[in-house]
Amino acid sequence: MPTLRILTNVRVPAEVRAGLLKRASGTLAELLGKPESYVMVILEDGRDLIFAGSAAPAAYLELKSLGLPELKTAHYSRVLCDLLDETLGVPAERVYIEFAAPPRHLFGWNGGTF
Repeated sequence: MPTLRILTNVRVPAEVRAGLLKRASGTLAELLGKPESYVMVILEDGRDLIFAGSAAPAAYLELKSLGLPELKTAHYSRVLCDLLDETLGVPAERVYIEFAAPPRHLFGWNGGTF
């Protein structure tokens, strides 16, 4: 159930979207050691977003995963920031990431919960 939501003020061209989503999905599966078949990535580009008083490229990410190891979030942050810098030109200092590890009974899938 790893889910990565990417909100950014950068407009992602149609011909780049699929590659970005696929790369983010594979990266997340590898980081968390989970099958990519469970990974969801949501891209919301071209959003009204201002950070530090500037409309320069910026992003807000939400990463949710059952059992997310708190001791690894700094590493995850580095990898995800590098991904955004390489693919969208969003520098790490213009990215916020919210990490969350919901309890299994509060995350639904396939008509039930985990």
